[in-house]
Amino acid sequence: MVPVPDCLTRGALYPLESRDYADGRLPGASEESAMTLFRGNNGPRLKHVPDEGAPYDTITIDKLTPVIGAEIGGVDLAHPLGNRTLDEIHRALAENLVIFFRDQHITADQHLAFGRLFGELHIHPAAPHEPGKPELMVIHADKDSPRANGEGWHSDVSCDPEPPMGSILYIRKCPPKGGDTLFASMYAAYEALSDRMKTYLEGLTAIHDGEGYRGQYANYGIADKPSYPRAEHPVIRTHPVTGKKALYVNRGFTRRIVGIPADESDGILRYLYDHAENPLFQCRFRWSENAIAFWDNRCVQHRAMWDYWPHTRSGNRVTVKGDRPV
Repeated sequence: MVPVPDCLTRGALYPLESRDYADGRLPGASEESAMTLFRGNNGPRLKHVPDEGAPYDTITIDKLTPVIGAEIGGVDLAHPLGNRTLDEIHRALAENLVIFFRDQHITADQHLAFGRLFGELHIHPAAPHEPGKPELMVIHADKDSPRANGEGWHSDVSCDPEPPMGSILYIRKCPPKGGDTLFASMYAAYEALSDRMKTYLEGLTAIHDGEGYRGQYANYGIADKPSYPRAEHPVIRTHPVTGKKALYVNRGFTRRIVGIPADESDGILRYLYDHAENPLFQCRFRWSENAIAFWDNRCVQHRAMWDYWPHTRSGNRVTVKGDRPV
């Protein structure tokens, strides 16, 4: 028999602040058990031990947090990369999940060429692109925009049967303050789940649906398609390069877990969304003009902050194709 996940015990799906118990105690709970809602004696929820690999030879690494994110130095992406440098960028991405390059001055063609070093390029099913360059997605928000890209937590185009491996965002113009992007490690989200929850989720799949794209790009004059991608993916996926397990559901695209009642699916997904967005798993990148972020969609979710109105944030994204999650 599969054990009942910890989150399904009474009241655990909802934040403590939303429960109407003045002392923070569930009905029938002892004072001692109530106190464990506020603190524990077993250390932090996430006990992350970073991989300590060999030193880098051709690039520098400045980690944003021990869990996720690193700024890369010593690289000019406007010039051809040597094999050793390219190998170390691959390694830096695998070890840090999202990597950042500042002060890069590259053309659209150089942006595309950099993406092709990591695989075939993906064409977005809905978003606008630069003229004659369907692989070069437009990222733009200003005072007249009805919306901004990526305002909610998501993994890019997870509704595709073979979702993108990685995304490479180049911001040319950014606001004086604000417009940060938050990134969250889904390795860490998986590691921090209870053993009971891991057992429950193992083998489950979920439906990811792209119908949310409908109407999103009308301000660019883009007509809706008859249908958008829809796919079934494992709730827990295994990274094809690192072999690590990662949580793979997100608010942006995941609609339901297959094979369980709708109310159970809603409750589990609500818990997993809240869990995945825990600040313990995150880094936050403050953009500067001509900076690049490169993240691994197979183990990362992200969210862009639209807190800079009426200023403008503008650039392009190149996305690298991926494989079917397993």
